[in-house]
Amino acid sequence: MPEMTFENSDPRHIVWDWNGTLLDDNHANLAAVNAVCAGFGREPIELEYWRSIFRRPLIPCYEELLGRSFAEGEWDRAEELYDTNYVKHLPTCDLAPGVPDVLRDWTGKGGTQSLLSMASHDHLVPLIGERGLTSHFTRIDGRRFETEQDSKAEHLVHHLRHQELDPARVVLIGDIDDDARAAREAGAQPILVAGGLMSRERLEATGAVVVDSPAEAVATVMSLN
Repeated sequence: MPEMTFENSDPRHIVWDWNGTLLDDNHANLAAVNAVCAGFGREPIELEYWRSIFRRPLIPCYEELLGRSFAEGEWDRAEELYDTNYVKHLPTCDLAPGVPDVLRDWTGKGGTQSLLSMASHDHLVPLIGERGLTSHFTRIDGRRFETEQDSKAEHLVHHLRHQELDPARVVLIGDIDDDARAAREAGAQPILVAGGLMSRERLEATGAVVVDSPAEAVATVMSLN
């Protein structure tokens, strides 16, 4: 089991990321990104290349992908291409292995959990309902407001404050380096799952604990209780 160090080694609440963590949607992400590539005259890319460059903020990430800066209005066009094609592939996405059993396991141990995603709030909430997962979470938040840094950090502070949670008793489980950044800035602890949109090497470079699955992440948290 990966070694973890908590100032308070008795975490009680998990904040889950959605895309790439609880939802296995890499292929939908890649199809959507390649739709952007096609719309801007770039050759399609492979998943491992995307996992090597993907990051937040998104605009400079996509400018690197396309090899040029966006002109006025072009980022809106890129977002529309991505969103349209991602939604088209979304029905083919399965829950990550072990989900929802791992959610029941954590609740059965007396823990609580919520969900925070950078996907649009209006898009996210019905999707969680369609998957039959709503009852597992004390709160579900998608992206409700824009931030200058395009990071999950401010959203996590908002998410925890509205639940009156002590960040020192919280673990955030996600799949990219921004999840680690957000957890630390909010005073929580990150665990990163290596199956999403960033390579294991990039996740390990954050110094966070890196695991292979949501089930392994929860087992790691349970080992501290």
